[in-house]
Amino acid sequence: MDPGSLTGRAIYRRVRDTADLGTIRGLNEGLLASSINPTPGGLMSQTRRDFLRRVGIAGGAGVMLHSMGALGLTSAHAAETPPFTPPKKSDLGRHGRKTVIVMGGGIAGLTAAYELLKGGYEVTVLEGRGRPGGRNRTVRGGDTITDLKGQTQRATFSKGQYMNAGPGRIPQMHVTIDYCRELGVPIEVFTNQNADAFLYRENVPGALNGVPVRHRAAKADAYGYTAELLAKATDQGSLDQYLTAEDKERLLAYLRSFGAIGNRVAGDPAASFRYTGGGRRGYATQPGAGLESGTTIPPYAMSDLLASTVGNYFSFEMGFDQAMMMYQPVGGMDKIAYAFASAIGARRMRYNAEIVEYRNTTSGVEVVYTTPKGPKKAVADFAINTIPPHIAAKISSNLPTAVVTALGSVSVTNAGKIGIEYDRRWWEEDFRIYGGITNANTNLGNMWHPSYGYNGERGTMIGYYNTGGNANFYGNLSPAERLAEAVRQGKKIFGDVYGEGITASYSRDWASTRFSEGAWVSWPGAIGGQTGAAYRSLLEPAGNVYFAGDHLSHAIAWQHGAMVSARVAVESLHARVTAA
Repeated sequence: MDPGSLTGRAIYRRVRDTADLGTIRGLNEGLLASSINPTPGGLMSQTRRDFLRRVGIAGGAGVMLHSMGALGLTSAHAAETPPFTPPKKSDLGRHGRKTVIVMGGGIAGLTAAYELLKGGYEVTVLEGRGRPGGRNRTVRGGDTITDLKGQTQRATFSKGQYMNAGPGRIPQMHVTIDYCRELGVPIEVFTNQNADAFLYRENVPGALNGVPVRHRAAKADAYGYTAELLAKATDQGSLDQYLTAEDKERLLAYLRSFGAIGNRVAGDPAASFRYTGGGRRGYATQPGAGLESGTTIPPYAMSDLLASTVGNYFSFEMGFDQAMMMYQPVGGMDKIAYAFASAIGARRMRYNAEIVEYRNTTSGVEVVYTTPKGPKKAVADFAINTIPPHIAAKISSNLPTAVVTALGSVSVTNAGKIGIEYDRRWWEEDFRIYGGITNANTNLGNMWHPSYGYNGERGTMIGYYNTGGNANFYGNLSPAERLAEAVRQGKKIFGDVYGEGITASYSRDWASTRFSEGAWVSWPGAIGGQTGAAYRSLLEPAGNVYFAGDHLSHAIAWQHGAMVSARVAVESLHARVTAA
C-alpha cells in the first residue's frame, strides 16, 4: 500500500506493529501529549504528515524516525544524529513542579528550553538581545544594529533580500535539519560548491598569478595531471612492490576515468597516458546545433597550476560537514530561531535581559538581570548557562574558581561578513554563476553567490566571509571603509561590474558584536583541548548550574553542536531530577 494513502488508523497500526515497547510507549505518550487519543477513533482524521509532525514534536526524533521507517519513508536505522529521548511530563510524577532558568536565547538555549518544556518543566529564557537566536542572525531591511565600538548601521536591503550574518548553511546529517522538520521550517538547497565559480590566487609564481580560474577548469587540470603522473609511474613499474599485475591494470583503468587521460602508447612512455584537457574543464564555444561540437579551452601548464596552489582548495568540498548537499531555511536562517521561540511561547522569553549575576543557592539558583525598566531577579531550581564561555567568565557568580577559569580559558575566533545588494544579478547574467562560493587568497576569503532568488531582478552577495586576521582587518574599518575595500578586492576577480549597481550593504564584525564578542571559540592544546580538565569540567554541573553550547561539542561553530550539547544538558538535568 502507498504510505501516502494510509489513514490515521492504518498509520498508527503499522508503526505499532513494528515497534519495540519503548517506541510504543513514546508513540502513545507523544500522541497523548499532543491531545490525540491513540485509538482508532482518535486517529481517523489524521493525515500522514499530521501524524508524523505530532509524533516528532511530542515523542522526539527517535520515535518519529522509527515511525517513518515503519511507513517505508526511511530506514529506521539510518539516523546518524546522536540518540536523544526528550523528557516526558509523566516522568516528573511525584517529583513535582520543577523550574529552570535558561541563560541565553541562542540556539543552545532555545533547544534546551524547547526540550525541557516537553517534560513539563517551567522554563524562563533570559536573552540580552531583543530577539532570539544569538549568533543566528539574519539581517533585513530596516534592522538597526550598534556594535561595541559605537558604530551604528541601518540595513536598507530591499524586500525579500537579506544576509545571514551568522550561520548560513546546514549539512544534511546535522540534527538542525531534524528540528527544521519538527518545527515546520521549510528548507532549500544551499549551493556550497559550484563548478563555475572562481578560484583566485595572487602573489604566487607562474602565469596564474592574479588570474581568476573557474573551479571546474582547475579541478579538471589538477585531476588530469595527477592521474597522468600516477599512471606513468604505475605503468613503468615504480609501484610494482605495492600492486599485483591485475591491480595495476585496474588502477590504470580508474585513472583514465578519473583524470580523462589517454591510453598507453606502445614504446613511448612519455606519450602514454597524456592529459590534454577536454570538455570537463569548459568550452570557449559550447557545443551547439548542427556541426557545432564546441571548442574546448586548452589546459593550464602543470607547473603554473601547481604554483598557483588552487588545488589545495578541492579538499574543502570533501569535508564531512561541507560536502553537498547543504541546506538553508527559506527566507533566512533566523527562521529556525523564531520557530523555536514561537514553540516555547512569548511569556517564557524575556528579551533585553542582560544577566549581571548568577549564583547557586541552598534551594536552587538565582539570576540577576537588567531590563529597560531596571534590575530584576529570577529564581529557579536549576539554570542552564548557554552564554559564550568567555563572556560568562566575566559575569559575577559564586561558581568554583576552577569552573570560572575553565570558562575563560577558551581561544576566541573572529569572523566577518558583508552583504552587498545589487540592482541586477550580474554573477548570473554575465558569468553564469548560480549559487556557490568564489574563493580567494586575499583578505576577502570567501564570496558567496546567493542560493535564493535565482533569475530575479536583484540579489545580495556575501562579499566576504573571512576569519582570524582578515576578519580583524575589516573589523577595524568603518562600515563604509569595509564596503570600499571589499569592492576594490572584488574587482580583481570580476572586474568593474563588482562596483556597479550597489543599492545596499551591511557588514558584521563578530568580535565587536555585543553578547557574542567573537564568532566561535576553541580549546587550546595548552590546556588539553577537548580532553583536558577545563573542557571536561563544564560537561558536569556546577551545583545547580549546567552548561551548554557548541563550545561543549565536537561540532564547534555549527548550530548542530549547540543543539546536541543542549540535549545532553537536558538529559543530565532530567536524570538528576527523576533519580531524586
